[in-house]
Amino acid sequence: MAEQRQFLEVINRDEAEQRFHGALNLQPLGVELVKLDQALGRILAQDIRSSHNVPSFDRSNYDGYAVKASDTHGATEEVPCPLALLKETIATAVVPQTEVTAGCAMSVATGGMIPRGANAVVMIEHTDMVDGNLVVRKTVNSGFGISFAGSDITAGEIVLRQGELLTSRETGVLAAIGESQVPVYRKPKVGIVSTGDEIIPPGETMQPAMVFDSNARILADAVTELGGMPIALGIVQDDEQQLDELLETAVINCDVVLLSGGTSKGEGDISYKVVASLKDPGIVAHGVALKPGKPICLAVTQQKPVVILPGFPTSAIFTFHEFVAPVIRKLAGNAPADQTQLEARLAVHLRSEIGRTEYLLVGLVEHPEKDTLIAYPMGKGSGSVTTFSHADGFITIDRHHEILDEGAAVNVTLLGKQLTIADLVVIGSHCVGLDLMLSTLQQDGTHSKLMTVGSTGGVEAARRGECDIAGVHLLNDDGTTYNQHLLDDSLRLVKGYKRTQGIIFRKGDVRFYNKTVNEIVDFVNANPSVHMVNRNQGSGTRILIDQLFSQQSEKPTGYSMQSKSHHAVAASIKHGSADWGIAIKGVVDPALDFIPVANEEFDFIIPSNRWGKKSVRQFLNILSSDSLRNRLIDLGFELHDRQ
Repeated sequence: MAEQRQFLEVINRDEAEQRFHGALNLQPLGVELVKLDQALGRILAQDIRSSHNVPSFDRSNYDGYAVKASDTHGATEEVPCPLALLKETIATAVVPQTEVTAGCAMSVATGGMIPRGANAVVMIEHTDMVDGNLVVRKTVNSGFGISFAGSDITAGEIVLRQGELLTSRETGVLAAIGESQVPVYRKPKVGIVSTGDEIIPPGETMQPAMVFDSNARILADAVTELGGMPIALGIVQDDEQQLDELLETAVINCDVVLLSGGTSKGEGDISYKVVASLKDPGIVAHGVALKPGKPICLAVTQQKPVVILPGFPTSAIFTFHEFVAPVIRKLAGNAPADQTQLEARLAVHLRSEIGRTEYLLVGLVEHPEKDTLIAYPMGKGSGSVTTFSHADGFITIDRHHEILDEGAAVNVTLLGKQLTIADLVVIGSHCVGLDLMLSTLQQDGTHSKLMTVGSTGGVEAARRGECDIAGVHLLNDDGTTYNQHLLDDSLRLVKGYKRTQGIIFRKGDVRFYNKTVNEIVDFVNANPSVHMVNRNQGSGTRILIDQLFSQQSEKPTGYSMQSKSHHAVAASIKHGSADWGIAIKGVVDPALDFIPVANEEFDFIIPSNRWGKKSVRQFLNILSSDSLRNRLIDLGFELHDRQ
């Protein structure tokens, strides 16, 4: 067995950052001139002074007539003022040749140059032509209808300041003052290497025990968002010499080098071994008291950062944003990130690990009666690739705190600039039929948020007013009806569809064939080599499982292995990490077999005060639509009669 050595020195987050920054050159990397059409998203390296007035001439704001304002004084609809109309007309891009004198007017287009002698513009709708003469029916004051030269930008004025991010607004200003080239900070080149025999690029055929390389894509796009230039250096299998050669080249050609995976100190973890050979000063921190992200390795060579990020996606992206993102921003000349924080209340009781700062991703929902936000933990673990995309933000649990009570006030750091509240919040049990409905809503422009906490958690959330809909499938105590017993005056029940729960196992596994459900229960309890995959506590499926084993003194092997969805149960069995589990028939594919256990009803509980909400009505309309009902039938569900 390969030796696994523990981290020699686990330090706290602040000390790790101090050591890291202390060994780096964090000055911007230099200035380059880029064409204006390539400047979007870059960081301005110098103040920009305008060489021109904007506008560069006195310009008409309207279609109308250039006049002397004093000639219009006293003009009204009833008593108009006559003026002599000069022959010259001023279109755009025309320099007037005639002077406007007392008692005269000259036709001018919007954007046209104001002729000498005029100091106001009368809008065309406030004039008429009578017997070939112009009559003005409204008094105008001096300066009306004119943008004077330099009224927007004055020659010599600083219009953009060093350090600004160039968006479409700023590039528009640069175009307005005639700049065709822009001085910007050079983008830091960030080399990205994925390591491990198990890593394959997206697009290849998935094989058992292999993992698609999601980290490289996440990191590359995060680097781009920060103003850097990602350099894809590919996947290196567990070959120490190959990685050593690649790292040597990367340090020469890149400003930052990121390695994903292999940060632990086991015999097979080559990233650590290769980076450990760096000097000046080499590794400055390896092991930081964080959760997720403890294995991060921070190194510096030639004043350049070389960082080994943990292989698990959530750990990798958290540690990237915590330690690497601020460095890339500085090298790119970008200002520190403005992290928005909101106060919320925890939805559930939490335990944390003393001695490690924990970052916990959460989803936020509004509590309409209490006028506050409720934070639901998105606890899929550091290996999850979806948690970040579904979360609204994260809470930081201090390393000295072990317990956070339900309802505790927490500060949530948003993952984006603003919190986008979903049109429809669904909390409760997971089902592929529900996924289909929410996808249909999304296509119609209704944004939803789904948090799968089990049927029991969904009902509690609905009672507290934290969701619009709860998906539930709970049998009452006497085993006669589904979900009706959950109602009170604050909740309403909408019938969904019927589905079949059953025992899932790999096709061809003869141990399960020709047995009744009770015989299978006895069999798996008597054979510890047969592994199950369970469901999470609070889910309707878990309640069904516990009922099946209620008469058994022992629990089957794998009982503690909990999955949060039917798809996850099917995947665990298909890939061999478990032999059997209970899930709905709709997730069974040709590699699996199915023995029915119970027919159940998956319904929707809606708080009474949300019944008239637009998104709820849209959900109910979709539920009753022919197209959705037909697709549910195709998934193997049985429908109720329309309500």
